[in-house]
Amino acid sequence: MPEAYQMGVEEEYFLFDRDSRRAILRRDKRFIAVAKKRLGDRVMPEMLQSQIEAITTPCSDNAALREQLAEGRTILSEEAKNRDLGIAAVSTFPLAYWRLQKQTPKERYNTLMEDLQMIGRRNMLCGMHVHVGFSDTTRRVAVMQQVVPYLPLFLALSTSSPFWEGGFTGLHGYRLAAYDEMPRTGLPARMSTEQEYESYVAALVDAGIMPDASHIWWAIRPSLKHPTLELRVADVCTNIDDAVALATLYRAMVRHFDVSKNGRTLDSVGRAITIENKWRAQRYGVGATFVDPFPRKAIAAADWLDQTLDLLAADFKALESEDMMPRLRDIARNGTSADRQIEKFNTAREAGQPTLTAMKSVVDWASEETARV
Repeated sequence: MPEAYQMGVEEEYFLFDRDSRRAILRRDKRFIAVAKKRLGDRVMPEMLQSQIEAITTPCSDNAALREQLAEGRTILSEEAKNRDLGIAAVSTFPLAYWRLQKQTPKERYNTLMEDLQMIGRRNMLCGMHVHVGFSDTTRRVAVMQQVVPYLPLFLALSTSSPFWEGGFTGLHGYRLAAYDEMPRTGLPARMSTEQEYESYVAALVDAGIMPDASHIWWAIRPSLKHPTLELRVADVCTNIDDAVALATLYRAMVRHFDVSKNGRTLDSVGRAITIENKWRAQRYGVGATFVDPFPRKAIAAADWLDQTLDLLAADFKALESEDMMPRLRDIARNGTSADRQIEKFNTAREAGQPTLTAMKSVVDWASEETARV
């Protein structure tokens, strides 16, 4: 297995009180201490005290990735339960309220909050970031531009953020609607080489706008810390097998465009279409009708995925990941975490339960599904 295409995943979870089902306001120091004792540097607090992040080491196959994700979810779920807490792999939490949230005390987060102000305090969002490694990092920006047209598909297949502050947003993926309030988010700027990217970073750093490239929060970006290209567009997947499947799809795509060196990049019209496709993914998830940005014809999410899997078939085979294809097709045809959350909520409301009780049923489902490994 080429080391160049090893993958790693960062998953962010919400911490909540098991009695009220509300996101916690202040971190439980004992919980954090025990979690770090068991997982070491693979677990860390996030910007808000109601969030926690678990990461994997670089993995060369799907089984290793799943094993590490399962270990992180299991340990955090167990230790949370011991403290009358729960964890939920959702990108917005049904019963979290941004005005009540507390920042994690850390110098980086202090700097971010000073810069972002209210927008930082509203960043009550969790995501899944997938890293894929390169032996030649000068290829990262070129490959990034070739992946951009597919970013809405990754979002559609991962949506898990239909609720916000106790209400149904009407969207399947509200996370990016909120996240895009921040600077340097959304689709990456149009640049074709690592040199152009480094020039952009240097200009902002020299101007004192940001301290380093980790403050670029595009939907896909070259990593500052690692020789990887980092996918950031995806919501966190509540189901662990969905997470592994999405990571595998991204890995195969990176390999394809790195090896073939013949991927297409977007012209101005194609970029405008991709921005529209991103909105369609946020609004409808896998139920969206998209526009293929190259032939510029309407296409359903499931059909777009089928075409993409056909394109990447040799890469899935080379990475010994063909067993992930049926799972991806299942997500496209049967829905994501967002679809399940909406179903849970609507079923409870139709049974006559008040909105708060219906939201609690969503939290309970998300917590159980997160721990189901």
